Amino acid sequence: MDGLLQQIFNGLVSGSFYALLALGLSVIFGMLGVVNFAHGAFYMLGAFGAFILLDSFGLSWWLALFVVPAVLGIVGMVLERTLVHRLVALDPLYNFLLTFGIALILQDLMRLRYGVQSQPFSRPELLDGSLNLGLFSYPKYQVFVLLFSIVISGLVWLVLTRTRVGMVVRAATERADLSQALGINVGRWVTPVFGFGIALAGLAGVLAAPMRAVNSSMGGDLIIVIFAVVVIGGLGSVFGSVTAGYVVGMLTAVGNFYLPALSQSLVFILMALVLLLRPAGLFGREEGVHA
Repeated sequence: MDGLLQQIFNGLVSGSFYALLALGLSVIFGMLGVVNFAHGAFYMLGAFGAFILLDSFGLSWWLALFVVPAVLGIVGMVLERTLVHRLVALDPLYNFLLTFGIALILQDLMRLRYGVQSQPFSRPELLDGSLNLGLFSYPKYQVFVLLFSIVISGLVWLVLTRTRVGMVVRAATERADLSQALGINVGRWVTPVFGFGIALAGLAGVLAAPMRAVNSSMGGDLIIVIFAVVVIGGLGSVFGSVTAGYVVGMLTAVGNFYLPALSQSLVFILMALVLLLRPAGLFGREEGVHA
C-alpha cells in the first residue's frame, strides 16, 4: 500500500507538468484553432533558460522561475504576430506544419549549442532534501512542484471564471465563433493568449529543470503525450486539460508500478477509450464533434 501511495504521488507530480503544458496548449487551440506542435520546444527552452541563467549569469533558480516564462511569453507573442497570425485564415494544416518546423529549428539550435548530452542542474538549496509525509518520505522539490502547479492552475481558473477579462478570454477560447457573433473582438485577445500559453510551457520547463534531463529532445519526447492529454480532457476545455493532466500522470505512474510493459501505452489506450465513448473528450462539447 505504501508503494502504491508513493506511485500515486509520483503520478501527481508528473501530472503537474502535463497539466501546465496541456493548459497552455488547450488555450491556444481554443482561441486560434492552432495545434501548436512547438509547445514541447518551448518547454525545452524553459528548462534551458533556467540552466543558462544559472550557468552563465549566476542567477538563482527562483529568479528564473519568473523571468524565463515572461521572456518566452513575449517571444510567443512575437511569433504569433509575425508568423502564426498570417496563416490562421488558411487550412489548419499550414500552422501545424509551421509550428512543427519551428520545433525542429529550436531543437537543432539547442543541439548545435549544447550537444545531445543532458546539462547538469542542481535543485534549489531551499528545496533540497526530503519531507516525512507519514507513510513515506518524499523529496521536498517534488512536493513543491505539485503544490506550485496546483496553485498556478487554481489561479488561472480563478482568473478565467471570476474576472471579466477571464470570462471574455474563456468565452473566446471555448466558443470563438459565438463570441465574435456577440460583438467580442476575439482578435484583440489572440496574441496575449498565445503568449500566455507559451509562458505556461516555459514555466513547466523551469520547474522540470532540477528533476528532468535538460537536453534538446526533452520537449519532443513529451509533446505527443500532451496532445493525448488535451484530447482526453476535451479540445479547448481548460478545466478538462488540467484534470486530464493529473489523471494521466497518476495512470502512467500506477501502470509503471503494476504493468511496466504497458506503462507507456496506457495514456493512448485511455485516449482511444475516451474517443470511442465520448468523442469530444471528457469535458469537451459534444456539438463540437459534429460541427
